[in-house]
Amino acid sequence: MKEWSSWLLIIPTLLFFFFFSWQPLLSGIWLSFFKTKGFKAESFIGLQNYIDVITNSVFQQTLINTFMYVFWSLVIGFVIPIFVAVMINEMRHWSSFFRFASFFPSMIPGIAASLLWMFLFEPSENGLVNKIIGFIGIHPQGWLQDPNMTIITIVLTITWRSFGATTLLFLASLQGVNNELYEAASIDGAGIWRKFWNITLPQIAPLIGLTLILQVSGVFQIFNEPLVLTEGGPNNASMTLQLQSYFYAFRYFEAGHSVALGVITFMILMVMTVYYFKLQKKWDM
Repeated sequence: MKEWSSWLLIIPTLLFFFFFSWQPLLSGIWLSFFKTKGFKAESFIGLQNYIDVITNSVFQQTLINTFMYVFWSLVIGFVIPIFVAVMINEMRHWSSFFRFASFFPSMIPGIAASLLWMFLFEPSENGLVNKIIGFIGIHPQGWLQDPNMTIITIVLTITWRSFGATTLLFLASLQGVNNELYEAASIDGAGIWRKFWNITLPQIAPLIGLTLILQVSGVFQIFNEPLVLTEGGPNNASMTLQLQSYFYAFRYFEAGHSVALGVITFMILMVMTVYYFKLQKKWDM
């Protein structure tokens, strides 16, 4: 009887995941092997959708763009939460205020935040950011209209909105570090940087590794910001894999190509994750 009662508790969750997660996922993968008319499968064509997607010149540019998003997100946004968490952890006063202030941007919906930054990065002289840099003698910049700056600009908006939640995770991890380690290091004459490098980083290393995987995975699937700020432009300079998949499905009505691109994105992420865990095992040895 106990086993039956346990199954009765599990079955609703299994049914929920099957109908709303697994079944659409498997149906989408199955659809990627068919020629489609809108969202309706017409004839089986094997891997042709995948070949069409990969050989498209837009895919090559989009793949490069996506890796550039990941690169700049790690350069700009990966270290910031760690240092902000360390600073908040060392505060004796106002720490609650700064915890809220760092997390507040994460509470703003992605579309609303993107619209806000689109206003700030207005490329004309009347744009707020251009006005600010004009006070120090810098000429107005194109920002989102400049192919060389659009990815970095979008990454800045992502970092502003998402770093707060990661900061709180690091802060919770830091508060679990044994203070006796810092006291012993102080007795040995260790300075701030030696304590940070030899105590703080090793203690929060597991969380850093997990955060790295989540950030790479999240940025690889970036969608809202490029859609609202640039629609992938100018000239596909900010196009991402997820945005291109969206265009395939809802602008060109090519569901087969859309799902094929989604599967390709999933495979790339899976390979990167497996490779990371293999490297981590080597480092641990």
